[in-house]
Amino acid sequence: MKRKKGIVPGDKVGLTAPAGPVEAGYLRKSVEALKGFGWEVEVGDTCFQEYRGYVAGPPEMRAEELHKMFASSEISAIFCLRGGYGSPQILSLLDYTLIKDNPKLFIGYSDITALHIAFQQKSGISTIHGPMPASDLIDADEYTKYTLQSFLESPFSARIIDNPVGEPIECLVPGKARGILTGGNLSLIASLMGTPYELDTKGKILFLEEVNEEWYRVDRMLNQLAIAGKFAAAAGIVLGSWTGCSPPSNDWPLKNLFKELFLPFNIPVLFNLRAGHCRPAVALPFGTLAEINGFQRSLRICD
Repeated sequence: MKRKKGIVPGDKVGLTAPAGPVEAGYLRKSVEALKGFGWEVEVGDTCFQEYRGYVAGPPEMRAEELHKMFASSEISAIFCLRGGYGSPQILSLLDYTLIKDNPKLFIGYSDITALHIAFQQKSGISTIHGPMPASDLIDADEYTKYTLQSFLESPFSARIIDNPVGEPIECLVPGKARGILTGGNLSLIASLMGTPYELDTKGKILFLEEVNEEWYRVDRMLNQLAIAGKFAAAAGIVLGSWTGCSPPSNDWPLKNLFKELFLPFNIPVLFNLRAGHCRPAVALPFGTLAEINGFQRSLRICD
């Protein structure tokens, strides 16, 4: 995987909206939030757009803006304004060779999962699953801001990915595994099945998270991935935040449901990594070598 060096105060970051739109007030606050880290900000035209009421500009416009920002010699990192919906619309419009030849830190999550997967598999670049300005950074807690900035300054160095104090990582299935870290939002991964952008999990450490889905829908998507062999092929599983994904009853807490699902695959499974739709939240370097140690309940990024 190609990697971009870290960014420091004074560097310029691009702000683009490959998915949903925001109101003008949220955009202004999003730019202020990025400037608060000490970065200069180049705001893309998509950030001012609304198309069909639910995406930030026509697909061609959103794709071309990504091309422009990746090709720019002045921009050191690209932040996605927010998630929502829209990233899968532009996958077939992107120039993956251009992106491969101009690797940059690329930050986002949720709907942005589609772009993470495409960039890793089509362009061979590492990306950052992390907080976005309009969704998270406007009123972010100090833990999220500190960990994001320190992470982006040295994004691919060896480290243990730690939860906030009081949020222990749990082990559902013990064991050790090593592989490239990949994954993201469950709904997006399921929606890409059967397409040229289907997630390859062979030998990988698979990270999964979701938000505001009824449990039967979560079960349906997980079952889809299981039937497709995605869990059997993986080296290990890391389960992130499942905010608003209520279990069917108090007798069946989420971790028990997950344990029942993943135990037959005989691979290590960690639960409750605070990444994704949660606060505080940690960033994850997709496309890098990672190691699960279920006995120590740890996720380590390897140098």
